[in-house]
Amino acid sequence: MGGSAGGLDAYIRLLKNLPPDMGVAIVVVNHITLMPTQLHQVLPPFTKMPVELITENLVIEPNHVYIIPANRDLHVDGEVFQLRPISKPRGWPDVITVFLKSLTQYWDGKLIAVIVSGFDGDGAATLRGIKEVGGITIAQKPGHEA
Repeated sequence: MGGSAGGLDAYIRLLKNLPPDMGVAIVVVNHITLMPTQLHQVLPPFTKMPVELITENLVIEPNHVYIIPANRDLHVDGEVFQLRPISKPRGWPDVITVFLKSLTQYWDGKLIAVIVSGFDGDGAATLRGIKEVGGITIAQKPGHEA
């Protein structure tokens, strides 16, 4: 799931309604970089899945919710997360786009990308790449943010 500050309500609504044993990893990529994320502390009451702040080389496991740390680009390398310095330090970050592009290299056809809220198009163009590798894309309808 990718979004900005307005994404919190959508993250909560989605997590409250997802079964904890779906057999998939859920990754929340919030593109707010001005302060450290608190999502790993805010979201646990809304899901029965463990919620973890991503660290370097963390193994991706099903039935877990993972949160990107602030000021990092997130990549996957097979079954683990890789963190790199943010590639766009000025202006609107593109951390959602960077992550989704990385996913298309390793997870053909096993992807569902959800984009919620935000002013910028971070992640929007990459949804086409997700579809091209057989994934499913979902975007929150503009005007339906919290």
